[in-house]
Amino acid sequence: MLRPRLALVPGEPAGVGPELCVRAAQREWNADLVVFGDAGALRNAAASLDLPLQLSAPDARSLPGILPLVDIPNPVPTRFGHADPRNAASVLAALTEAANACLEHRLDGLVTGPVNKAVINDGGLAYTGTTELLARQADCPVVMMLANDIVRVALATTHLPLRSVADAIDAATLARTLRILHAALRADFGVADPSIAVLGLNPHAGEEGHLGSEEIDTIIPVLERLRGEGMHLIGPLPADSAFLPRNLQGFDAVLAMYHDQGLPVLKYSGFEQAVNLTLGLPYPRVAVDHGTAFDIAGRGIADPSSLYAAIDACTRIAVTRRQAT
Repeated sequence: MLRPRLALVPGEPAGVGPELCVRAAQREWNADLVVFGDAGALRNAAASLDLPLQLSAPDARSLPGILPLVDIPNPVPTRFGHADPRNAASVLAALTEAANACLEHRLDGLVTGPVNKAVINDGGLAYTGTTELLARQADCPVVMMLANDIVRVALATTHLPLRSVADAIDAATLARTLRILHAALRADFGVADPSIAVLGLNPHAGEEGHLGSEEIDTIIPVLERLRGEGMHLIGPLPADSAFLPRNLQGFDAVLAMYHDQGLPVLKYSGFEQAVNLTLGLPYPRVAVDHGTAFDIAGRGIADPSSLYAAIDACTRIAVTRRQAT
């Protein structure tokens, strides 16, 4: 079988993304990597690490020290740790061009480094997150899921203010999210009959309506309907006990109702090896599970483990999808 070709996007050029990509370029992978970004930022990162880096044509094979490049220049040269909002458009262009290559089947998957929402918005571009950006570009509903070797946590809502979460959880959206998660666990992760734990929105999953009615009015009816379709769904469960190790052994994934309900547990259990997956896209997309780390950019101490895990995960899913088709 042919090796998959993956787009690799460093993200914010003043952060740790470029140097992590340079570190990844030193290794042999089971896929070819094609980086979408600014050549100067990558060369500066290689120089700061004292590592070899040759940027080659986009259709070349990636080898240790050799990285194919689709050059998307930044209008303003960057310094480590000092982001410039004038580069916001090029940061997003790298993401959208790489994703477009996947949509057109020129590449088999997308691996993304960290971006900074505030910097992009300061550049005059409305941006809530890469997950939302890619969903709009592909014109399809998606689900954000973070995963490490211990737990997979998907989200019913993503980047919303907490006061907006309850209104965003409606029956149609929740059912769609669970269907996307269930299908991805089967198709991309090889789980024949996924068991999904669904958390309640309120403390103690609402205490039978005494601490909120969302479980009774929305969550429980959706779960009962989808169970009738053959899905194995557990819940709604109180979030404060669902992540106990003995409980996690029975789940293939957990669906949290909002961002900070499930992700702190995942990050505590294994932050360095965690990755962020966008389920529902017509191509695999896996991202690092950390930020731009401006405070350590250029110092050569950024941990590449999450990027390495993202490349491996994207490769596995790309191969799985090829075999299925």
